[in-house]
Amino acid sequence: MHILIAPNAFKNSFAAGEAAKAIQKGLQLSKLECTTTCFPIADGGDGTCALIIERCIGTIVKKEVHDPLGRKISSQFGLIDNGHTAVIEMADASGLRLLKSEELNPLQTSSFGTGELIRFALDEGVKKIILAMGGSATVDGGCGILNALGVDFIDGDGQKLPPVPQSLADLTRIDVSLLDKRIADCEIVILCDVNNKLIGPAGSAAVFGPQKGASPNDVVFLDKFLSRLDEIAFERAGKKMSELKHGGAAGGAAAGLAAFLNAKLVNGIEYFLQITGFDAELQKSDLLVTGEGSIDEQTLQGKGPFGVAKSAKHKNIPVVGLAGKIPLRPSDELQQYFDILFAIGNGPAELNEALTNTKDNLVRTSKALGDLLSIS
Repeated sequence: MHILIAPNAFKNSFAAGEAAKAIQKGLQLSKLECTTTCFPIADGGDGTCALIIERCIGTIVKKEVHDPLGRKISSQFGLIDNGHTAVIEMADASGLRLLKSEELNPLQTSSFGTGELIRFALDEGVKKIILAMGGSATVDGGCGILNALGVDFIDGDGQKLPPVPQSLADLTRIDVSLLDKRIADCEIVILCDVNNKLIGPAGSAAVFGPQKGASPNDVVFLDKFLSRLDEIAFERAGKKMSELKHGGAAGGAAAGLAAFLNAKLVNGIEYFLQITGFDAELQKSDLLVTGEGSIDEQTLQGKGPFGVAKSAKHKNIPVVGLAGKIPLRPSDELQQYFDILFAIGNGPAELNEALTNTKDNLVRTSKALGDLLSIS
């Protein structure tokens, strides 16, 4: 039996590559005679670009940019496809992990640093940019990125505004006359890990604002700002940001770049699997083992484990899902894609304890899985 091990990251606990190795170790310790291949996956969330660069044998380019609060930091992007394509992780320049918890404030944070990475990639002569949006600390509709690329945001007095929501509340006009002309000759693909639209109860501010530090009043402010941005963008670019599927990704940056840079918004896991050659590895396999922190009905909205499970089912390959949390009663729809779901926890535990024990729990559960398969 050949087993393909393709987990997503276990959020706040374990990177996808580490999770794959832990599952592999458990299977190797079991009584099952099998071979394994580790193929860690990502769906546009934090860590996506590192996996793409590794799979595509790319190179790393290090640059100095500004973090979400405007401080200089060392960041990076990747080059693949013989240098013709740049792979940029928004979290590397504008991510939550760059800020302390007390610094979270989406009214004052900007995606400017990500725009700087795009500009540096253009300096390398790339003709395509793949941008993963997960893990951002911003709800600026992509205004920071656009500003770094030459777009100005103007108030009623004709003054330029800083590209942060607090200041952009006075936005009256958007000037794209100085937009970097190289953008017109560069394809931009945005890998999105959520389906949310820009505004409203299921929009960027309401759903993701609180985890980026927004208070209830801040959420109202941010949603109003994004609504105003949507109106002005439609007047200037002729595109309704608010109608775009995936538009709410990265605090609305996905919608902003689609409107002004003609960026293409795609399902993150589907694009990841395509560019990394996942199907070729799947074709060699008798069983797929995947996983992430939680596998439930939301997983079916385009998360990594769903993407690989869907591909496996098309080839009639059985799928096992491992997660820290699974539904008490899995739905019929979940069971269409996951033949077996295992919760990896070992008895009741507080969240912090469970996160700390992720590796041990994955090894133990994978060994049990292998032992079970050995007697079937």
